[in-house]
Amino acid sequence: MAKVIMVQGTMSNAGKSLLVAGLCRVFRQDGYTVAPFKSQNMALNSFITKEGLEMGRAQVMQAEAAGIAPMVCMNPILLKPTSHTGSQVIVNGEVIGNMSAREYFAYKKQLVPDIKKAFQKLEEKADIIVIEGAGSPAEINLKENDIVNMGLAEMVDAPVLLVGDIDRGGVFAQLLGTLMLLTKQEKDRVKGLVINKFRGDKTILDPGILMLEEKGRVPVVGVLPYLELRLEDEDSLTERFDHRREGLIDIAVIRYPRISNFTDFNVFEQNPNVTVRYVASEEELHHPDLIILPGSKNTMGDLKWMRQNGMEAAVKKRVGEIPVFGICGGYQMLGEMVEDPDGVEEGGALRGMELLPVKTELKKQKKRCQVEGKIGTLPGIFSELSGCSYQGYEIHMGSTHIEGETSEEWKAPVYGTRQNVYGSYIHGLFDQGYTAEAVVRALAKKKGLSLMEGKIQDYRKFKETQYDKLADAMRMYFHMEEIYGMLREARL
Repeated sequence: MAKVIMVQGTMSNAGKSLLVAGLCRVFRQDGYTVAPFKSQNMALNSFITKEGLEMGRAQVMQAEAAGIAPMVCMNPILLKPTSHTGSQVIVNGEVIGNMSAREYFAYKKQLVPDIKKAFQKLEEKADIIVIEGAGSPAEINLKENDIVNMGLAEMVDAPVLLVGDIDRGGVFAQLLGTLMLLTKQEKDRVKGLVINKFRGDKTILDPGILMLEEKGRVPVVGVLPYLELRLEDEDSLTERFDHRREGLIDIAVIRYPRISNFTDFNVFEQNPNVTVRYVASEEELHHPDLIILPGSKNTMGDLKWMRQNGMEAAVKKRVGEIPVFGICGGYQMLGEMVEDPDGVEEGGALRGMELLPVKTELKKQKKRCQVEGKIGTLPGIFSELSGCSYQGYEIHMGSTHIEGETSEEWKAPVYGTRQNVYGSYIHGLFDQGYTAEAVVRALAKKKGLSLMEGKIQDYRKFKETQYDKLADAMRMYFHMEEIYGMLREARL
């Protein structure tokens, strides 16, 4: 039977996902087979496994840190919000339907067998399972039939690390308040406290740590500094959306309400000359070097949003001068028409932005598959992408074809025009280092710039360096001997 340890937080964005990834990396370096697990994830950034099953990208990131292939049993339940009150519910990688928050709250206890089965499958493959909670275990309104925090910890008999974020202030109240709101049985599971994102001299913090341990009667096992790591984060709380600086090469990504899979563009952040900004208004758009329309969980709704707030007009105004690239839902928006005969999203038909001669019909059956190959011949500014290899995945509820033609060209991985408008269904299209470099090089050439530094690595290799940095920090600032002591029947 696998050893288990669980990371819970005082709130969302306390650093649970990162700490799980760090523990996975440390345990892997120490010779263990390790796997991440999160029973229920709510995210619009998702991934497709080699079996064609859908899971949250946070667990994919953690699996990479653990050095194993992502498996859907690492994240048996994925909720993809479609509105403020409803989500698409995905169980074991398959869509089972859309539910309101109230409907899902009543339904979720039926998913306990699926959670147990997924966990047991991981137990057969791993020496250690590192579990991630969600939100906070002290959210009283969600404790009934809990399947993701203390309810899950009890289900699999896991010791718990409780992490708080000091960068936002109030970390002592966060940790002590959470402990106070737990039942005695739940509090007994908390074996260690972690303070995350600390800036400054740790000795100044020592009196606070003593107070925490005296009042909470739980040891502080780690004070992790604020780390400048470029790893994938939870989509709903990412700090990437707050970036406002415009670099030598300025890439603007349209931030519509249901933006999804924006991890596609993290690769560009390696180059110090490149800035990736997420913009939600014409005032924020300015005059970038490239405009990207990313994926969307609600193509028709987000297209209406662009139309209503002036973003569509702002983008179309810049076509011909500034290249535009649409990925997945963004690709669909760039076409002539989006039709929804089966009511997959909003029903009816909606005129597209009319920048690509394609038409999309939304379908109930979601396309999920991994893909690889080479980009065909492209016109315009990104002609250097012609022949570049790609490896990624498709995940969309629609098919796209060229309006009025029988040509098969639309099935190419990237479709482009001489007006420098491009579209693709492939997530991870730019993850090959030379592909992202080709994009940056073309944009620099257009501006008359020669960028001598900032070579972009293959994104997978780059992330490996980041996981190692994270593990080094964990070993330096955590009492790892105490962490190992928490593992059930740990082999020291």
